Amino acid sequence: MSPGRGLFLVFEGPEGAGKSTQIARLAERLRAAGRDVVLTREPGGTRAGDAVRQVLLDPAQVIHPLTEFLLYSASRAQHVSEVIAPALEAGRDVVSDRFTGASVAYQGHGRGLDLGFVEELNDRVTGGLKPDLTVLLDIEPAAGLQRAGARSEQDRLEAAGLPFHERVRRGYLAQAEADPSWLVIDAQAPEDVVADAVWAGVSRLLAAEGVGRGA
Repeated sequence: MSPGRGLFLVFEGPEGAGKSTQIARLAERLRAAGRDVVLTREPGGTRAGDAVRQVLLDPAQVIHPLTEFLLYSASRAQHVSEVIAPALEAGRDVVSDRFTGASVAYQGHGRGLDLGFVEELNDRVTGGLKPDLTVLLDIEPAAGLQRAGARSEQDRLEAAGLPFHERVRRGYLAQAEADPSWLVIDAQAPEDVVADAVWAGVSRLLAAEGVGRGA
């Protein structure tokens, strides 16, 4: 993290993990601490990305796994160049609902695409950009899908079936185990407990940032 650059914080997790709620709560705390915060999401975050999102989540669409990943990658390339990179360089904190880890979990582990290929294309479309912290809100897929189904009609990914979502969860946990910049939190804990655990992780980054900048 270079001096003056904002923090890049990403929330990942299976369906129904409660990312939207925790993103909103984190943004509130960051702003209360005087931080300038940009909230965004994948797929989407830009006009082009939102158009891709409509295709990807449409339950009426039948999309080949490779096509699916390439669509996510196209949306991500636009997202990084138009929203994420400029905000970070301007010193703003970016909090994103999903990023590259989602493609490793969903298209790599879930759909069975070659993990090396997924990781290489992720790196190319992001220019090597990595989150400073990835918060994985972990939940059993059956419980998560029940939560998601209670709030709205199933989108195309939610309708993929329990075995698919179990592979996705294993993919997320494998990434978290391999990367110390990931923070795993039990998404079935009380909302306040989850929010405090998220803030504890972000606070460690803020403290390190302060030391690095001579604060």
